[in-house]
Amino acid sequence: MEVPSIDAMSLRGLLEGEDPGCLVLDCRSFFSFNSSHIPGSTNVRFSTIVRRRARGGLGVGHIVPNEDTRNRLLSGEYQSVVFLDDRSLDFGQVKKDGTLMLAVTALCRNPCGTSFFFLTGGFDTFSSEYPEMCTKPSAPQGLSLPLSARPDGAEPGCSPCSTPLYDQGVPVEILPFLYLGSAYHASRKDMIDMLGITALINVSANCPNHFEESFQYKSIPVEDNHKADISSWFNEAIEFIGMV
Repeated sequence: MEVPSIDAMSLRGLLEGEDPGCLVLDCRSFFSFNSSHIPGSTNVRFSTIVRRRARGGLGVGHIVPNEDTRNRLLSGEYQSVVFLDDRSLDFGQVKKDGTLMLAVTALCRNPCGTSFFFLTGGFDTFSSEYPEMCTKPSAPQGLSLPLSARPDGAEPGCSPCSTPLYDQGVPVEILPFLYLGSAYHASRKDMIDMLGITALINVSANCPNHFEESFQYKSIPVEDNHKADISSWFNEAIEFIGMV
């Protein structure tokens, strides 16, 4: 299977065209995409579990999860689709079992009159030549609570789990929609609501899911210490995050 290549200048021309007929499918990792990407592009990603179950037969829904974007693609509204990875210089360098190749294979089954292209040099080349056309990492935003805040603000009736004072400020924003917090943070519904959090992964053997009527929960019943086999839960945690 061959996909014609275009360079960074050609992609810029497509993106700046009068008709919004170009869809960019960014096949880099979840973390790379959130660090910086082309505005309006779609991050193509799927967990190892999805790959195994699909056995190479991924559908368009896996590649383009957003329903509106997917419908526009299937209706032929996009005249061109551009695939990109980190830095591959030639389509022949793309791994046969990699995300980009799986995406190409899936969409070629449903061409819909769309032209497919591969971006030479990937995102690295495009971002170095046209940095103004790429997003920049956003500064973390949090609640202005003192680090010494005590669990007095926890919801009535909730038993706050033991947490040291230095860990009772605000959750750390790892990505624009992913936070790392403590048991105390999980007991503060006002804090969760203010940050726009809708789902929580509870990594604890004894801390309760305080607000099951308001949020989605994934419980991982292990303690965060050097003896716990946390890695065995990674796939389930990643799949849960991807479904939210």
